[in-house]
Amino acid sequence: MSEAPRYYVPHTSKWPIIGSSSLFVAAFGTASFIQGDNDWVFYTGLGLLVFMMFGWFRDVVAESVNGMMSGLMDVSYRQSMAWFIVSEVFFFGAFFGALFYARVVSVPWLAGSSNNLLTHTILHPNFADTWPLFMTPSGTETEAMGPWGLPFINTLILVTSSVTVTFAHWALKKSERIVAGAWLALTVGLGTAFLILQVVEYMHAFNELGLSLGSGIYGSTFFLLTGFHGFHVTMGTIMLAVMLLRIFSGHFTKDHHFAFEATSWYWHFVDVVWLFLFTFVYWF
Repeated sequence: MSEAPRYYVPHTSKWPIIGSSSLFVAAFGTASFIQGDNDWVFYTGLGLLVFMMFGWFRDVVAESVNGMMSGLMDVSYRQSMAWFIVSEVFFFGAFFGALFYARVVSVPWLAGSSNNLLTHTILHPNFADTWPLFMTPSGTETEAMGPWGLPFINTLILVTSSVTVTFAHWALKKSERIVAGAWLALTVGLGTAFLILQVVEYMHAFNELGLSLGSGIYGSTFFLLTGFHGFHVTMGTIMLAVMLLRIFSGHFTKDHHFAFEATSWYWHFVDVVWLFLFTFVYWF
């Protein structure tokens, strides 16, 4: 009877403790950065996080290339990636919840709904229940970002990128490495184009529309939701670029390419989040 353990136990590694310490330094540095003190702590934490991620993924790639992966490890990676995406769903769900709370509860309440006539009459008599909120109770005036300019173009870009990364996956499963690389390179280009257009959009919003994180609930929710999404697109584009390098380095086969699959899962998730953003932040 085999004495092999039923559950996979990974070997010891220095990266978890480095990662935990890096997150602590980065979190502490973020608080200091917001207060305007000790910016170097924040950047030190970010630098340690980058170092940890580069080193840890380098070791994982080396283990994969050297054939050290087992079936249990593959299951572990798939479950971990699935739960990571679930955590991301809750992350964005919290911000969408804040957006809906502001639109459905807070703004109508300030405008006198639910028999809240005292606050409306005495504190904010000229406040109207409208969204986007063009004028805050304090009198700050802003303009809303329309959906049919750059946001719509970016929507087309991300939807197209979901198609191209799927074509790349299909080609890789057929061992057509050159074709997969071409489709993936196109996906990386589309992700880069999205980010460039978002920078242009932010410049327009800040300089011409008067939007900023401090311009009322509309401005804060707009920049928080689109900003965090832009950060995820940036990370996804970097991940896709790494997968492109690995494809041309011969790291994947038609049966063993979970790193590519995990990256494509992440990219599809980012695309779906953008569709919600376009619908509820820009359109309705």
